[in-house]
Amino acid sequence: MSLTVHQQRVWSLLQQAEGPMSAYALLEHLRTDGFNAPTQVYRALEKLARQGLVHRLESLNAYVACREDGCDAGDFKAYAICDHCGRVEESARADLGRDLRQWMDGQDFKLQRPVIELHGICRGCDPDRQGQD
Repeated sequence: MSLTVHQQRVWSLLQQAEGPMSAYALLEHLRTDGFNAPTQVYRALEKLARQGLVHRLESLNAYVACREDGCDAGDFKAYAICDHCGRVEESARADLGRDLRQWMDGQDFKLQRPVIELHGICRGCDPDRQGQD
């Protein structure tokens, strides 16, 4: 996989981030690295997304680095997003969308982008669940 310097910097920043980042937040962090315009960030993000290295969270209009081994194994992707701390967990299990696929087939509906974004509170942010295993 061959990445440009700008793509490597965007990817590296997303890998180090504690949560999703918008393109404009990325630009602010990368201005000292030669980024001057949003289009530079968006071009890098598009290439990284095509290679499966980053994912766009549409509900947040933000991006995260892929942290799931075998991300391309499943045709459905799901993200659990903590609305308190911004933590994102990713799942790409091959069987994740079985029931949804059957429902779509029954509705004569062809899925274009089978992505599920679930919003809630992670265990670390939920005082009722802290310390539970």
